[in-house]
Amino acid sequence: MKKFYDITVTLDNALPTWPGDPELTLERVNKIEEGRNANVSRIDMGVHTGTHVDAPFHFLQDGDTVENLDLGVLIGPVQVVEVGDEVNFITAEDVKAAGLVPGIERVLFKTRSSKYWHEPELKFHTDFVGITEDGAKLLVALGVRFVGVDYLSIAPYKQSRPTHEAFLKHAVVLLEGADLTEVPAGIYRLICLPLKLGSTDGAPARVVLETL
Repeated sequence: MKKFYDITVTLDNALPTWPGDPELTLERVNKIEEGRNANVSRIDMGVHTGTHVDAPFHFLQDGDTVENLDLGVLIGPVQVVEVGDEVNFITAEDVKAAGLVPGIERVLFKTRSSKYWHEPELKFHTDFVGITEDGAKLLVALGVRFVGVDYLSIAPYKQSRPTHEAFLKHAVVLLEGADLTEVPAGIYRLICLPLKLGSTDGAPARVVLETL
């Protein structure tokens, strides 16, 4: 029997955001208990909040924006690779040792960073596991078109541009902020549906893995 893993973090006011990005505010503005006909809520946040995708426009001025992303890349077979807790950076050597299935086009890296989504009091961490530039270039060379990680940046902290550019210049779709805590390494069907926001550099997404 097939099983689904929801790897999306819940958007609420406790969720940490990238330093300098808009903070997340979710509030109910119309309340039945105050005499309104229905409950109505509003949300205020940046497009790179929680589980989200990066479009090429995030780092490339002439890059594609979110509404133009290829659904054929966002849905399909994906390999979840588990990286040991001792790994701080995913380098080309780590990619070589990951045991990627030949021809796989979508890869999710499960690291120690997933545990940060389950702390009693959430806070932003700078020591999350990111992919180095040489790791990114190797993944591109292998034909990977979708890469995801389990914290708020695909790149190591304060090393954003080289890794992002290595991916986005080749139209690789990036998923950041996934929660892979409960997902064993293996092959799944990825369903990643970012909000269809017009002319934006990123968008929150609901992301599900289905067992094959």
